[in-house]
Amino acid sequence: MNFLIITHVTHKFPNKGIAAYGPYVHEMNLWLKYVESVQIVAPKISDGIGAIDLMYKHDHIDFKAIPEIAFTSIIKGVISLFKIPLICLSIWRACKKADHIHLRCPGNIGLLGCFVQIFFPRKTKTAKYAGNWDPAAKQPLSYRFQKWLLSNTFFTKNMQVLVYGHWNNQSRNIKSFFTATYAKNEIERSKVITFDQDLKFVFLGSLGDGKRPLLAIKIIEELYKEGQKVSLDVYGDGILKNELASYIKRNGLDGIIRLMGNQEKSAIKEALKEAHFSILPSKSEGWPKALAEAMFFGAIPIATRVSCIPDMLDYGKRGILIKPELKNSVNTINRYLQNPKQLMQMSTAAEKWSQEYTLDKFEEEIVKLLKN
Repeated sequence: MNFLIITHVTHKFPNKGIAAYGPYVHEMNLWLKYVESVQIVAPKISDGIGAIDLMYKHDHIDFKAIPEIAFTSIIKGVISLFKIPLICLSIWRACKKADHIHLRCPGNIGLLGCFVQIFFPRKTKTAKYAGNWDPAAKQPLSYRFQKWLLSNTFFTKNMQVLVYGHWNNQSRNIKSFFTATYAKNEIERSKVITFDQDLKFVFLGSLGDGKRPLLAIKIIEELYKEGQKVSLDVYGDGILKNELASYIKRNGLDGIIRLMGNQEKSAIKEALKEAHFSILPSKSEGWPKALAEAMFFGAIPIATRVSCIPDMLDYGKRGILIKPELKNSVNTINRYLQNPKQLMQMSTAAEKWSQEYTLDKFEEEIVKLLKN
């Protein structure tokens, strides 16, 4: 099988290999175990490989570099418009050679792939929509259009669209899916956890406005001021890193809040095994791996009501749902902290649920998709 990946993810080329954003490549390597050859149509950059990057594992990869496009300003938008015909031609040529077309959405390149795939109705196709599929969510027009086009079985034929969460009134090609980080053999004996000691919080995610890391820091700060014995380790990197560091220093929080940067999977795993809570007050999510990974080791998720998160947390039975407002969030968390027995039950429920979604099960589902 000649398997084609169309994605906006930028790719790097260290030591004659191909690398990209680790969680994405980690997943794609599972798909690639079952195909003979691979085509990748994606942007290429010259940056060096970072701690969060991962190498593809396949001996027969044909990489077609395309330019990045963006519409964040008028100038960038005009330049991108001139690039689109060339990108569409590259995608069309790759689709013509492919046996299976795999789109990564949402994104500008995924959107172009959604258009081009219309001209290949007999080809087997999958699309991974890694964003928020909630039909009621307020999203940019391009995202809403991608969702409409992928759901439209008149234009989009012979495709299974993998989405996070369970939603009503969906077209027949929409398949509720999941993702995974840990294997079945990484399931450990449930940790003995108590909530009458120093409480360890973690934040996992990019340090950008969408994940609201500053709100997470302020929540921990307020809990500390109210007498709770808390600490927070922040894992990730992004444009807000310096601002967060300044806030921590300015407010004398160095003793309870640490910025850990990007770390390898093994370091994250050890941090989650020691954590009581994983906090993620996001504006939007697809499948929040940061929460699912924490739940795997019994860390209780604290998150906003976006995308499939309420479903993941069983509407408060497997985690704490908060509003994106400081005082309300602190009051909600404090209320739960007064009931350690309930928190222990929540930790057990979170762990049990997450350990159902192992890499082993994920790989089994991928094989089924490739056979269809």
